[in-house]
Amino acid sequence: MATTLTAAHHSIWRHLYDSVYAAQKPKSKLKSVTLHKESNMSTLWRREEFLKICSKKKLAEKAQDIEVTIPVKKSQEARYNLDPGSFFVNSFWGRRLDGVAINEDLQIVYILKFKRSTDRDEGFLEVKEAEANEQHKCIMDALKAAAPK
Repeated sequence: MATTLTAAHHSIWRHLYDSVYAAQKPKSKLKSVTLHKESNMSTLWRREEFLKICSKKKLAEKAQDIEVTIPVKKSQEARYNLDPGSFFVNSFWGRRLDGVAINEDLQIVYILKFKRSTDRDEGFLEVKEAEANEQHKCIMDALKAAAPK
């Protein structure tokens, strides 16, 4: 069942992503970076357009300051205990994003997140939006601190 749900999630996400970019105006400066695939932060920060926003070193420093404030999940304690120093850095660079777009001119990174949910419950949209914001809070906060422009 989980495999079917994941396949449906990816199928819907690809369709939505394709539709957004098909509707984009020709003069738009928005560039899709992760079309048809997820990318982790480490992969993104190997790309020149991201390095123009801030260096990988500066982002790593800011991210570590934020990551250390996030409680270690029980399922990750063994990894943490092996090497607490690198755990937080690896945790940040390993974070995966459903989609990313960038406006190089304005130096804005857009994190795109597609949440699976049911719309039967009142307030589901607010709940899922809050979950997505919390899930990527570290990335957003680190970017704001490393590249305040």
